[in-house]
Amino acid sequence: MEKVVTSALLLILLLVFVQCRGSMAQWTSATATFYGGADASQTMGGACGYGNLYSAGYGVMTTALSTALFNDGGMCGACYQITCDQSKPKWCKAGQSVTVTATNFCPPNYNLPSDNGGWCNPPRQHFDMAQPAWEVIGVYQAGIIPVQYQRVSCQRSGGIRFTVNGNPYFELVSISNVGGSGVIRAVRIKGSKTDWMQMSRNWGMNWQSGAYLNDQTLSFSVQTDDWKTVTVYDVAPSNWWFGSTYSNGNNF
Repeated sequence: MEKVVTSALLLILLLVFVQCRGSMAQWTSATATFYGGADASQTMGGACGYGNLYSAGYGVMTTALSTALFNDGGMCGACYQITCDQSKPKWCKAGQSVTVTATNFCPPNYNLPSDNGGWCNPPRQHFDMAQPAWEVIGVYQAGIIPVQYQRVSCQRSGGIRFTVNGNPYFELVSISNVGGSGVIRAVRIKGSKTDWMQMSRNWGMNWQSGAYLNDQTLSFSVQTDDWKTVTVYDVAPSNWWFGSTYSNGNNF
């Protein structure tokens, strides 16, 4: 009996230890700079293909990711909670954190050392944040600050947004304002006269299909990188047109 109790206690302690390690492991060291101006006007567009970040649902609480984080566009839409590393209190706003969405790529600059201007050079984990977001946690004069970050769930208002571009035989759909994980791993499209068809990622969060879908209502099935799926039926009416954005309120 004593051995059973001891084993049970050891198991409980092990589980507590693993949970604590998991919690601590969520936070990772990185650095952060800012760009885009005080109004973040120069952050619009970018390597994720979202275009106007207000229309896409992201506003000014955004960031560009270094190569080590960007994953060739695969992490577009991810949300990160970032806080200034208090080991540098002169440049930090104490007790402040900010949640930002990845909407752009911070390219490497191999003409500069990684510790002196080449902040986005591999293998550095670096956030080039929209200035309004950066100033929540850092003092403007610092320019660059050490940070701690963790990936968090994305809280979105309204539904997933589908912006359809292309031509009658090629749909290029930018998908934005995705809640939950925020990162899309797979997309399917369906016309009112077709079965479900797998789409492929073209660049950023632009997904493509080679089907002829004119004069058909469009439905989408979106799967995030935590394997959750939302299906949005008949989100675009049969008279949809290229360049338009459609949403019906469904989200993660």
